[in-house]
Amino acid sequence: MIDNKALGDLLVVELTTELWSAVAGSMLGDFGARVVRVETPHERIGNGGEEAPNGDWNYENELAHRNKRSLAVDTAGEAGRAVVRELVANADVVLTDWPLARLEEYGFDYASVAAAHPRLIYARGSGFGPAGPDADLPAIDELAAARTGMMPIMQQPGQPPVYAGAGVMYTAVMLALGISIALHHREETGEGQEVDASLFASNMYGASLDLQAFLAMGGERFLHPIDRMDAGNPMSGVLYPAADGKWVCLTMPDTDRWWPGLAEIVDLEVDDPRFDTHDKRCGENRLLMIEVLEEKFSAKPSAHWKTELTAHQLSADVIEDFSYPAGDPQAIRNRYIVDIERPGSEPVKSVGFPIFMSDTPARLDRMAPARGQHSAQILHDVLGYSEERIGELAESGVVNRS
Repeated sequence: MIDNKALGDLLVVELTTELWSAVAGSMLGDFGARVVRVETPHERIGNGGEEAPNGDWNYENELAHRNKRSLAVDTAGEAGRAVVRELVANADVVLTDWPLARLEEYGFDYASVAAAHPRLIYARGSGFGPAGPDADLPAIDELAAARTGMMPIMQQPGQPPVYAGAGVMYTAVMLALGISIALHHREETGEGQEVDASLFASNMYGASLDLQAFLAMGGERFLHPIDRMDAGNPMSGVLYPAADGKWVCLTMPDTDRWWPGLAEIVDLEVDDPRFDTHDKRCGENRLLMIEVLEEKFSAKPSAHWKTELTAHQLSADVIEDFSYPAGDPQAIRNRYIVDIERPGSEPVKSVGFPIFMSDTPARLDRMAPARGQHSAQILHDVLGYSEERIGELAESGVVNRS
């Protein structure tokens, strides 16, 4: 195994309550950063890394908190806040999603922290950005997605807007990317800075191709959903139902290139006079071609089409459910899906690592911790507290150690 850890010299202090911002911390931990998750009473994602109440594996926590250590401390009092301030003083990065008012009350806001530690990278996940009239609104992805303009055009006409739910993961990646850029800047200049990644901006970025087109051209065509029967090209972006209920997606904008192979697998003549030119396929006989292809694809199951599309190397595929990536050899080979060994329990599958690094790969060094699992270790190793001091803090309820 390669022992190199790209971020092995970084200490990240995480003050988060939301899964999506915590995932940014786990991404840094995947590449070796020492991530200390500060957990306060009554604020946990799921069950704080413990087994779920029904005894099942707590899959959300594993995604959000793998490769972290947990320090449980009560920040409601000054003694607990003093512990966190000491931890921050030793950190390279602070990652938080706490409301601005609470950060300011506790003295953990950027201005207060940066004044004492100008080399610190301070990253915050927000709902709507660090400035403007909505900077203090709650960070709720559905509300952020509702503002982007994408939800009303994803569904078929006459159906309710569709919430894709992808903005949270976009934001996690943006946070991790912003931290990486700020660290590079610090390496060059010695200066820390504030990083903000918002659910609003990340949802907008997820819709950026459509949004950019609207900004460039405007017009009603970008504001309403398009019926799949209204597609301008029957061979590009159109979905066709297979016999078993799955759908086939075609992505062949250059129809002259792809038509011979497609015609062969659907048992049509290449020189069929109805479809023998691009103009006919996408113009005068467009609707007829959609109807014919729908009839052809609906006659056989998706497995048949998967085989044929692959054999003819056509730019198309079957739309799969989650069971496909769970067992896909490609996903497993690239560690997009990984197996996790659990002492005393059956192995489980988990979402793996979306980034490949040849020399400093992501690794799963530890599973998500129980709340306060590493409190004593962190206080001793990072802050140099004595066993006596740690015992006093535990006795007074300032910290919790499992």
